[in-house]
Amino acid sequence: MSYQKLHIYNIAFELFIETHHLSLKLPKYELYELGSQLRRSSDSVVTNIAEGYGRKNYKGDFIRFLIYSQASCDETVSHLTKIMILYPDIAKT
Repeated sequence: MSYQKLHIYNIAFELFIETHHLSLKLPKYELYELGSQLRRSSDSVVTNIAEGYGRKNYKGDFIRFLIYSQASCDETVSHLTKIMILYPDIAKT
């Protein structure tokens, strides 16, 4: 089995694509600030799931990468909350 067959990976990947597109709608001055942070944190969720799966034979490593993924997910939610407050018109699209 591959990490690409994991339901959580596919959900995270779809959300990464959505947040990536959303980040590109931000004002130019936010593309390299908040937009970049959003893109990196949402990508980290997906990447850490994949890397953790690759280390699944080492339970401690696997758990550590899943914890990193959860932390990146929390960071992504924080960035999205900021966008919803600062740019409500963008968040509705």
